Amino acid sequence: MADPAASAVRPASTMLLLRDGSDGMEVFMVVRHHQIDFASGALVFPGGSLDPDDQAAALKPELFANPDKLDATALAFRIGALRETFEECGILLARPNGSPTLISAIDAKRIEAKHRAALCEGKIKFSAILADEGLVLALDLLVPFAHWITPVAMSKRFDTLFFMARAPEDQVGAHDGHESVDSVWVTPHQALADTKTGRFKLVFATERNLIKLGENRTVDTALDAA
Repeated sequence: MADPAASAVRPASTMLLLRDGSDGMEVFMVVRHHQIDFASGALVFPGGSLDPDDQAAALKPELFANPDKLDATALAFRIGALRETFEECGILLARPNGSPTLISAIDAKRIEAKHRAALCEGKIKFSAILADEGLVLALDLLVPFAHWITPVAMSKRFDTLFFMARAPEDQVGAHDGHESVDSVWVTPHQALADTKTGRFKLVFATERNLIKLGENRTVDTALDAA
């Protein structure tokens, strides 16, 4: 008889932050801490399980842009993707309330210094940060890329939506030093090549998504294809 716990599936979101580099399109990736119980030591895209606050925030329309009139479930996945991006990268895809442009790098850095550590430690909610700072999440910039569900036989399972977005040009991503111990902007082809040489380790889903992503040379073509 199958273990009931093995069939439980956690909703999760993952973000592919993209930028154009001198050798082609690059994606931001982090190296997971070796003591993390899932994908330990692997090169991954920022992401993780949804938080209850992601679902609560989805019911507060003042906190996000929703031009496509997405339902609460779809919104929660996107909010989770941007929360995880802020936690694991320090990059914040949000606009000041009433502004058509993303927050400046200076403001993003100030908000990161003030709130990122507390958010990662569970001492503050993402929705509270947005409300306190007068921010609206730029959910309209996210493009769905892939959908993976962990096989039933695995002991830890996730129902994961992968999103992609162009990274803000003036915000510099960096790993958190806790769940992730290194970070890199890398072309999909280089990430795959470095895996073959043993520099990086990839889980199956990440490898397949890098292969798919590598079919595009620029951010524009990748977003259009997705």
